[in-house]
Amino acid sequence: MGLGTDDEQSRGPRRAVEFEELLREVQERMHGVLDEQARLQLLLDAVVTMAADLSLDSVLSKITSIASSLVSAEYAALGVLGSGRDRRLRMFVHHGMSPTLATEIGELPRGHGLLGLIIDRPEPLRLHDIAEHPESFGFPPNHPPMHSFLGVPVRIRGQVFGNLYLTEKAGGADFSADDEAIVVALAAAAGVVIENARLYEEATRRESWLNATAEVVSLLSAQFAEADGLHAVVQRAREVARADAAWIVAGPSPEELSVRAVAGVDVPASGLAGMVLDTALARLVVEKGEPLSLEDLNAEPGRVDPGDLPGDWPVLGPTIVVPIDLGPAIPGALALAWAPENIGAYHDLDVELPASFAKHAGLALQVALAHRDQQRLAVFEDRDRIGRDLHDLVIQRLFAVGLMVQGAARLSDMPALTERLDQAVDDVDATIKEIRRTIFALGSIDAAADIQTEISTVVSRAAATLKFRPTLKLEGPVRTLVDGDLAGDVLAVLAEALSNAGRHANATAVDIILRAGSEIVLAVADNGRGLSAEVRESGLANIRQRAEARGGSLTIESEPGAGTSLRWSVPRV
Repeated sequence: MGLGTDDEQSRGPRRAVEFEELLREVQERMHGVLDEQARLQLLLDAVVTMAADLSLDSVLSKITSIASSLVSAEYAALGVLGSGRDRRLRMFVHHGMSPTLATEIGELPRGHGLLGLIIDRPEPLRLHDIAEHPESFGFPPNHPPMHSFLGVPVRIRGQVFGNLYLTEKAGGADFSADDEAIVVALAAAAGVVIENARLYEEATRRESWLNATAEVVSLLSAQFAEADGLHAVVQRAREVARADAAWIVAGPSPEELSVRAVAGVDVPASGLAGMVLDTALARLVVEKGEPLSLEDLNAEPGRVDPGDLPGDWPVLGPTIVVPIDLGPAIPGALALAWAPENIGAYHDLDVELPASFAKHAGLALQVALAHRDQQRLAVFEDRDRIGRDLHDLVIQRLFAVGLMVQGAARLSDMPALTERLDQAVDDVDATIKEIRRTIFALGSIDAAADIQTEISTVVSRAAATLKFRPTLKLEGPVRTLVDGDLAGDVLAVLAEALSNAGRHANATAVDIILRAGSEIVLAVADNGRGLSAEVRESGLANIRQRAEARGGSLTIESEPGAGTSLRWSVPRV
């Protein structure tokens, strides 16, 4: 048997090599198909897992973790876009870094450089090395090295919600087109899941506001002091909105707004009076009757530095102000504010929710005040009826009895009997006088309900000392607004002011004005010689303390020979 040629002898080994290569290629393709099937199954499992969670924070965290596993990326992150004009990142959820490392790196990205490129051009981006891209800003200190990169936008109803970022493919390889396709598919599914979570959280927030509205309405429907009611309203609004501070301003007009209640900041009662916050913004809300919001309260013209306000105020940025009516002709505004680092809570809040809450709370407050006034009116009517009955029936009958007894005394010739009958007539007259005093007391109610009667009494007593009667002018619903302990303070302040005018001023005229509105103001002015420094420090200290204890103030203007003007004002309670 002859031997074949050299070409025939070498063809056999070459064919064996080609077969082995073909077999390897087939095996690799089979493994690739199996890996692709495994990744598709993992993607399907991931979508099911994400869909079962309705917490937005938890969903975002799961998306980054799942994306990292799908494409074997060491690091993954999801940046959520803000709603501002610049559309930078307002939230950055990361995976792969330890909390210690994240703390060492410092502030999280805001969406500039390479991350901002995907924000401005929302389309997938794959890179071999991040540092080689012209938009790369580099990494901050303590940041781990990163090379390969894959970025994909996450859309919700056609709008970009955020971007999914993956870096450091396992083994130092680059992210492939298959990796991009699988992450794009994950981002599409994630958009649906995120939307469901957002809708659920929005429904939960709406339910919280509805519950808060019901609680406040129920509270205001019960017996309450107005100041306590306003504090409950502002405190509940701050809690539900997750705001850092909240306050209510109100006044008889947009130009006369004053702070009525504060929550989130420990402000002493004496610090409320005259406090100026967002006057310009609140005035605009009161005038238009529409809510307003802004991302930076510090940019508002005329903004007061929180350090100049009483209490430990934080630095405030995002703010929402909504109208709230506290009663007839008393417009106001409810403000909610957040620290700049908590801007996410501001973006999550639909302004219509606090606006509806404030509207219902204001209506409940007005109904409660009207109900209280109605109860007072019913008491007044009962007392008037009792007084009329005593006068028209009881007194007339007693008077007739007295006349009969007096006539009988004249017919008697027995001195002892006549004396007793005369005594009986005197007793009847005394009884009639007592009943008349009772009728007067019923008409004037008491100091808690009718400050006007008591003030007139104080003025009448002062006239005897001054040798002339001071003029008295009452403005506003004094009888209904000045009651309880406040009436006692007003009377005490008036008595002290008139006493000073009589002892020190040598005045010939004194004018008194008591005004009831958003504030209770007592003004006493004389034309005397003015007060010395010693009198201001001693006699008026008690008056000042009464004002400050109620969150009010005392101002005194006095010059030698030009008289003295005293203005004592406190917020309406």
